[in-house]
Amino acid sequence: MVTQMSLPSFRKQPRICVIFPTRGRAGILEQVVAFVDLQTVKPDLIIISCVSDEDVGDLSGRPGMIVIKGRPGLTAQRNHALDHVPDDFDVVIFLDDDFLMHGAWISEVLKALDSDPAIACVTGTVVADGIHGPGYSFEEGRAIVAQTVDLPERLIVAPTGGPYGCNMAFRASSIAGLRFDERLVLYGWQEDRDFGGQIWNRGGLVVRINTALGVHLGVKRGRVSGCRLGYSQVINPLYLVKKRTMPLRPALDHVMRNVASNMVRSVVPEPWIDRRGRLIGNLIGLWDFFRGRLTPERPERL
Repeated sequence: MVTQMSLPSFRKQPRICVIFPTRGRAGILEQVVAFVDLQTVKPDLIIISCVSDEDVGDLSGRPGMIVIKGRPGLTAQRNHALDHVPDDFDVVIFLDDDFLMHGAWISEVLKALDSDPAIACVTGTVVADGIHGPGYSFEEGRAIVAQTVDLPERLIVAPTGGPYGCNMAFRASSIAGLRFDERLVLYGWQEDRDFGGQIWNRGGLVVRINTALGVHLGVKRGRVSGCRLGYSQVINPLYLVKKRTMPLRPALDHVMRNVASNMVRSVVPEPWIDRRGRLIGNLIGLWDFFRGRLTPERPERL
């Protein structure tokens, strides 16, 4: 039985690091990083974890920021960034390079972490998510955030099965020694759920709050092929069940919903989604699973 751990409260001014893993989206990254300057509580450090100089555009040399380059892949890039977070920092925030925070996002996350010393991870509320459609332009996302003037009056903290990787914050002491699973290659797919599961297994609380609002643009550039993603949709949740970072029932539900959706929509697919490629990847993943092969790294070879 897991024992809930109690984590230390922050000192008066916690030190905050924001991490952006990115590749091939320099234009949108520059706009998103500039958006961080609008926060009522600003981070002490921004880390850009990328693969090449082209990934950061004109951001190189920006004060309060370091740019690190390493191997491609979401989990590998996040881990590389974690290796560069100074030891005296209190909060580590991971944002997608196409996520726009409401101006009080960091402030609200700090309130939640201070409300209960057992809270180890906080994920916010996405008011509009372009991942479920063709995506939003930066201008569209900024307009949606601008319309979200009034935050909910009451902070609601609710346990969740795992954080949403586009916007998640961690108490640094709660993730000491933890790393994202680099067998979850390329886009990662459920790597956030796995990381949250590691925290749950340590006894920390993973929660969602209603007052840390933001817009996920869902930019389609730089995403993996349909076949590769489809394979991950099947194999990765089942692999996490074996690791005991994801319960069996949610994993099976996740797999079946994705396979069914890809099967139905492959007849008349959305222009922005490779449904047929995803379905092929699903079938390859199911074939591997029934042969006893849980190989989340296989998409690199598909």
